[in-house]
Amino acid sequence: MFELVFLGTSASAPSVQRGLSSAIVMINEHRFMIDCGEGTQRQILRAGLGFRRLDKILLTHGHLDHILGLGGLASTLGRWETLEELNIYGGAATLARVQVLMEVVFGLGQAPHAGITLNLMEPGLLFEDKHITLSTFPVQHRGPDCFGFIFEEKTRRPFLPEKAQALGIPPGPERRELTAGHAITLPDGRVILPEAVLGEPQRGAKLCFIGDVSHTGPLHKMVADADLLAIEATYMEVDKDLAKDHGHITATAAAKLARNAGVKQLILHHVSRRYRTQDILAEAQAIFPQTIVANDLDLFQVNKSKPVQVKSLHHRG
Repeated sequence: MFELVFLGTSASAPSVQRGLSSAIVMINEHRFMIDCGEGTQRQILRAGLGFRRLDKILLTHGHLDHILGLGGLASTLGRWETLEELNIYGGAATLARVQVLMEVVFGLGQAPHAGITLNLMEPGLLFEDKHITLSTFPVQHRGPDCFGFIFEEKTRRPFLPEKAQALGIPPGPERRELTAGHAITLPDGRVILPEAVLGEPQRGAKLCFIGDVSHTGPLHKMVADADLLAIEATYMEVDKDLAKDHGHITATAAAKLARNAGVKQLILHHVSRRYRTQDILAEAQAIFPQTIVANDLDLFQVNKSKPVQVKSLHHRG
């Protein structure tokens, strides 16, 4: 299961209700922060998440409303937390700006000594363990080195207890070995292969996160069949020319992408203060009913076997 928490959902500048762009994806023991706009530290505390294990930060691009909170966060992590390292991932142009920001906070040439590693990000696999993969793909916005992210559970074959029972395999370590894909030998000498008790391969949950983007055309393949797609909706269709001029998309464009790519749930973020939330939602839902406009401190749970669940963490603040 994936959990996605939005810390900031406003476009370009904060509003009374919305902070600047930031989100955290939580998967088992891993926590991945996506972007870190101004004010992110306080939002982390308001959400009740704390700073522990916050050692991987993914940057969609290098605009200030997406990275300006990094200085304060890095300072806090370096002074008060016990993280051995802080890994910040971004494109070349993005990391160049981050490097300057870190030098302001820690002093010229001191960022590496503060346990901060800047990692150049390219399209492809970025992280993998036995349960999940995290891959990146390029998106078009304003300027170079803009990225989106795909979090995906690995395909698995479910254990079929009725088949194990029929073969006389007792509950316990033998079944665990078969579930892990290892053959076993029973006391009577029979060798049981995993295929005898495992079902057909089942694709895991897929979560796609896209920040600022100007064109949706190249994205259909990347987000196809996603259980949850989070993407910007900075403008409404009435201002589509303004959206084009500033390298953004409209709620209509986001909804059409979700519909045409077979997405199950669409979450809109990075919304402008010029619109009412209910108007953005109505525009998107007219095309793709399974749409939600995210608020700050909303938590979305993505489980392959269940519909996407949403709850608010505001009560902790």
